[in-house]
Amino acid sequence: MKVYMGDLDDEKENLANFLRSQFGLNPSITREGLELEMEVVSTYKLARQVTKFVYRKNLNSTHWVDVKNNVVKINRFEHQKKTKKNKHPTTPSTIKHGW
Repeated sequence: MKVYMGDLDDEKENLANFLRSQFGLNPSITREGLELEMEVVSTYKLARQVTKFVYRKNLNSTHWVDVKNNVVKINRFEHQKKTKKNKHPTTPSTIKHGW
């Protein structure tokens, strides 16, 4: 079972320590993320534990956890740029007043 970290490469060690201390798991650190033995924990339980880590690090506004097959992946939200709407879509009148 694998955990892909995405753009959180600097958090690999912190996630490994979190899984060791809180849940008694023994993950090994790889280039892409972490690896665990399948007999130890199910994929969905691991996803919940990784989600707890994301929430404790206050990364939940920028990242989300996804599960596919035997892979838990931490993804980054893709924010769409909002276009500004003109409050006054018609231009003001350019008529000169003769006051």
